[in-house]
Amino acid sequence: MANKSKKRSVSSTSKANSPVSSPVVTRAVSNRATTAEFKPDYGYVKTDLKRIGILAGSFFVVLVVLSFFLR
Repeated sequence: MANKSKKRSVSSTSKANSPVSSPVVTRAVSNRATTAEFKPDYGYVKTDLKRIGILAGSFFVVLVVLSFFLR
């Protein structure tokens, strides 16, 4: 049977001196700021989807017209 590992206890003096609690608060505040500032522009996606739709529709019409002539 393997030995169980023991967790190290952290003394209260090292906890008070460490800046661990400060970055957690800063990180939460910075996430809110970046979320509010993040405004992507997807205009090019809309134009690409329109182009794909027009091409697909025109190909479909060409296929229907060719099916009448090839019968």
